[in-house]
Amino acid sequence: MKRTSYFLFWRAVGPLLASLLAGTAFAQPLVTCQVTYAGATQTVVARPVADPYPVPSVDIGGRFAFKAVMVGDAQKVERMVLYAYLVAQPHPVLIHQAKYLPPFPRSVTPWAFTGQQHVYGGPQERELIYSCTLEGWAP
Repeated sequence: MKRTSYFLFWRAVGPLLASLLAGTAFAQPLVTCQVTYAGATQTVVARPVADPYPVPSVDIGGRFAFKAVMVGDAQKVERMVLYAYLVAQPHPVLIHQAKYLPPFPRSVTPWAFTGQQHVYGGPQERELIYSCTLEGWAP
């Protein structure tokens, strides 16, 4: 009788537990960038998208715009692309683009894939500093 109870318990709970563990194993990856201009730091976050074109850029101090894009899904990251624009008239000017392609290491700790980058733009050579990590891409 006792053996039958355990069997029925695991038969009922096992699939639920397996699906929860599978969801944990494939947590959604996340790109987190720390972007600094004129001593002020902003966090820019990118989640996986199928279409990179609608992803908006983020205003950085009224002088720059920064865009982080991760193309893929929870199981596969196809590429990560970072853009820095100088805010100018009549439209922003692309001054920096960095593309990262797989394979990406899987880790329980964030992977700092850019190092600290310095980008300069405009007649005064204003400085934008950024660094990005890939998180949630665990083994």
